[in-house]
Amino acid sequence: MNAIAQMGLTRALAAKAAALRYKDIPDTVRAWARQCVLDYTACAVAGASDDLVAMLLAEMQEQGVEPVAAVLGRAERLPVLSAALVNGAASHALDFDDVNLAVLGHPSVAILPALLALAEERGSSGADVLTAFVAGYELECRVGRVIAPGHYDGLGFHATSTVGSFGAAAACAHLLGLDTERFAVALGIAGTQAAGLKSMFGTMCKPLHAGKAAYHGLLAARLAARGFTSRTDVLECAQGFCATHSPDFHPERAAETPPGGWWILSNLFKYHASCYMTHAAIEAARTLRERHGVVPEQVERIELQIEESCDRICNIAAPRTGLEAKFSLRLTTAMGLAGVDTSRLSSYSETIAADPVLIGLRDKVAFDFRSGIRNTFTETTVSLRDGSRVSARHDSGIPATDDTEQGRRLEAKFVALVGPVLGADRTARLIAEIGQFDTLSDLRGLLALGAGA
Repeated sequence: MNAIAQMGLTRALAAKAAALRYKDIPDTVRAWARQCVLDYTACAVAGASDDLVAMLLAEMQEQGVEPVAAVLGRAERLPVLSAALVNGAASHALDFDDVNLAVLGHPSVAILPALLALAEERGSSGADVLTAFVAGYELECRVGRVIAPGHYDGLGFHATSTVGSFGAAAACAHLLGLDTERFAVALGIAGTQAAGLKSMFGTMCKPLHAGKAAYHGLLAARLAARGFTSRTDVLECAQGFCATHSPDFHPERAAETPPGGWWILSNLFKYHASCYMTHAAIEAARTLRERHGVVPEQVERIELQIEESCDRICNIAAPRTGLEAKFSLRLTTAMGLAGVDTSRLSSYSETIAADPVLIGLRDKVAFDFRSGIRNTFTETTVSLRDGSRVSARHDSGIPATDDTEQGRRLEAKFVALVGPVLGADRTARLIAEIGQFDTLSDLRGLLALGAGA
């Protein structure tokens, strides 16, 4: 708090992020950062074939300029800012990317597309990029805590896009070696661009938000490096970001010590390809199926006890498309009870949304919305036709405690997502390269390996 009182919130966060060095980062934090890179790469490669990526790619290619940066999962190359936008949108297209509850959003897909495009242009080392990523990640989480919960839960801003713009700007400013003043300028430029609405969930605009966060953050850092001007107190000033974007402003939270000392250790990786707030309901439904042998024809009624904000996040009642299915608590719960593999991308489709068995289960779901419980917690109670009732509960907001086991799960996810696109050999080589990410003198080879050429 002393630094915040003396320097102001924006400058204090800028100074802390700018001062981070590779040697300051514990081995465990480095390992989690590499896992974030691994997961981001898998999501970007697999998401590169989405229709929205083709549209964005066509639009960016029409802008011209010499292409210098890779598009993961594709043969095309783009200018640096365009690559950040397209890779960011691709990595969020499947809604399979990581989450942090401090942000109430997806941190890696806002930061890494910008940072890796910049690193490719500059020929930066893996250690420098990893350090910049951690600096941006930690700052992003601190900004998220300062304006929670009203920014996301109350006003309906998509924090992946808004708060993510600050994380991307911070990471890129660090890689560019900006001093505290220029760093704070970059945050100001990012803050005036930050946008994104939760009302767009279930449309192509949600993944666009991640791409725009990467774009805005990278643009902010590059402009700051050129001498562009901005306020250096964008977070706390009158009519600044916090005042205009949240009814809550808690600057003291920026000085909180997170569990384990680093916010990245609270990162949550996704193993279901749907909105994270559906994951607890899916897990509870799977438990009921596996532990109690519940099958669809036995079900009379399904009741979800769940935090009330989920009604505004992922409660599309009758989804028609695969994208809408990812944001339907009713349908994803039905999928869990019916034994549908919710980790498979093909499980989210118009066919699944129109399946009569799943629709029958979906329409039996009722909600008991509660306040004062975590929005990652669900208790599911199923009433059966024989008059009995069975229940299960799950909280998807608890980070892993075994990072080795987490690494194995992420590698399996990587193989499932990347293998069909790049083949087994390149997939294995990518895993090995990312495993030694911070020893690489230049990331261009890794990025070429991840591209579809």
